[in-house]
Amino acid sequence: MDLHSGPTDIAAQNDRLDNGQQDFAASPRDTPLLRYGGLPVVWRRRIVLLLNIATIVALGVVVFSILSPDGISGAEAVMFLGFLVATPWTVLGFWNAVIGLMLLHGPGNPARSVYPFYPQGRGTQPRILASRTALTIFLRNEDPRPVFANLEAMARSLQSTGLGRNFRFFVLSDTSDQHIAVTEEAEFARSSASFVKAGGNTPVYRRRQVNDGFKAGNIRDFLEEYGREYDFFLPLDSDSVMSGEVITRLAAAMEARPEIGILQTLVVGMPAESGFARMFQFGMRHGMRSFTMGSAWWNADCGPYWGHNALIRTSAFLAHCKLPVLPGSPPLGGHILSHDQLEAAFMRRGGYEVRALPIETHSFEANPPTFPDFAKRDLRWCQGNMQYWRFLFEPGLKPVSRFQVLQAILMYMAPPAWLLATFAATWKGASSGFDATYMQLGLWLFFAIFFLSVAPKLAGMLDVLLTRGAVRRYGGPLRFGLSSIVEVLASMLMAPVMAVYVSVFLIGLLFGRSVTWSGQNRDRLGVAFFPAVKAMGLQTVIGISLTLGIFLSVGWIGVAWTLPVIAGLCLSIPFTMFTASAAFGRWTTRSGMFAIPEEGHMPRVLSRLVSDRARRWRRPATRNHSRTDVTGKEAQADGRA
Repeated sequence: MDLHSGPTDIAAQNDRLDNGQQDFAASPRDTPLLRYGGLPVVWRRRIVLLLNIATIVALGVVVFSILSPDGISGAEAVMFLGFLVATPWTVLGFWNAVIGLMLLHGPGNPARSVYPFYPQGRGTQPRILASRTALTIFLRNEDPRPVFANLEAMARSLQSTGLGRNFRFFVLSDTSDQHIAVTEEAEFARSSASFVKAGGNTPVYRRRQVNDGFKAGNIRDFLEEYGREYDFFLPLDSDSVMSGEVITRLAAAMEARPEIGILQTLVVGMPAESGFARMFQFGMRHGMRSFTMGSAWWNADCGPYWGHNALIRTSAFLAHCKLPVLPGSPPLGGHILSHDQLEAAFMRRGGYEVRALPIETHSFEANPPTFPDFAKRDLRWCQGNMQYWRFLFEPGLKPVSRFQVLQAILMYMAPPAWLLATFAATWKGASSGFDATYMQLGLWLFFAIFFLSVAPKLAGMLDVLLTRGAVRRYGGPLRFGLSSIVEVLASMLMAPVMAVYVSVFLIGLLFGRSVTWSGQNRDRLGVAFFPAVKAMGLQTVIGISLTLGIFLSVGWIGVAWTLPVIAGLCLSIPFTMFTASAAFGRWTTRSGMFAIPEEGHMPRVLSRLVSDRARRWRRPATRNHSRTDVTGKEAQADGRA
């Protein structure tokens, strides 16, 4: 294969390799067919574009006017370039959150204007389905026991709907560790018997000897063997859990809307023992709600796909979503790691809609229990997204899909950009004998971008405050307020640490550094001193060096100005150890810090999965504290649907 092949060549090679794949030019439909209320999508996108351009230009004029009175020096050019790279991603997140908050609490009706394809309320639970759905879960070198516990809980929930015979579980393993493989087979044999006893279909276990193509390759192999027997398939991560009512409701929505190729749910974190996971998912719980609602309003038919907890039309996926093998060798060549967003773009190119359901249902996942595990997961996504540059000019992509490919790249370029801009501003201030203007500019740039980046969380907090009874479901005013403050401060500490992580990793990619796709730590707590030093040593060295350099050249006033950046770097080791400790996790659960609604009202599908250690705090019982959720059977944990 030609190492200099461009995107067009990749697509052509892919077509030649798979003659059975339908050409995208012969798509069955080329425009969205879904009808919805409110503004037409074209005007929604124009409004969002105008808001983002106006905000970026306004901020850019302010920054340039401060930098340019006496000409632009090298350090000033770095500052301005860093601003230009970092700002678009964060500005878009800000406006998504603002729009989402307005939709949630304004005069409009998002159920009609954003997600009319998903009926809600009593009496809308399907009683019969004409379709068959494969529930696929993917394993690689991790403890299979909690995975099969999740599957059993989902199987029981599906059987309770009376529609369990329309679904079948497929356990698709890429495990290379023989000891783990033996445990997988034993757990499958045990759980398989319980599935059949409960009246469900016999599950299927299949393990590949060679994990070609990683998860995307596993999906493709499965679909080529079994796919034509099923109308839909639902990919699950090994930590995914979904209730039967939500799964059957998704299937009914897809049956009624043949124009939809992918229907992605909003995934939220399960109650956790880890203090770090509790803190992280507490902030995400708020931010994702307003952010996803706002983005779904204008993304519309070109929605996101996150690789799991989404229902997919099998025939459309087989016809349009085969990924090419990139020219060159890993990490930037070879098989594509971050397959999901490209598959969404290809699905839309094929004429099918990709829709996000921007409301909370019983669709769950587990979050990393420690800061290093969180960082490792982020670097895997970073490497995969850096492969996307080849698809910026891929033929046939919709404009919004093409923008989403660019957006996926920029989201990992933004942290190094603002970190570099802040360092340049600090260097300029220190080398000029402390010019407070430059020092302040660097810090205000940090604060501005940080504010824009946490805007979805702030919008989520307002959403909770504006929703009747929601604060109580998050533990009451004191717990919710204190948890929100601590989580935002923790995010501020983590931001420069992750920026260094991503920056160093991006440099390593240029020299062939790569992440490995293997088992992940899902539940082990604690990070000892030496592993913490190994994980965060570079950040600590950078932080201490910056502190000493600024102090020697400027004094304590310079250290004070740069404290929001250097504090996170200098404290990265103790922060990592403390937030991963079992003691911190016990304290957060006992005190109700970072509580989420499920801890006060546990959904039935999670009742046997969440340990007592993750739910010792209980919200005081109140009258009429929650509404019926989308399933019509269980009370939604946070009173929403």
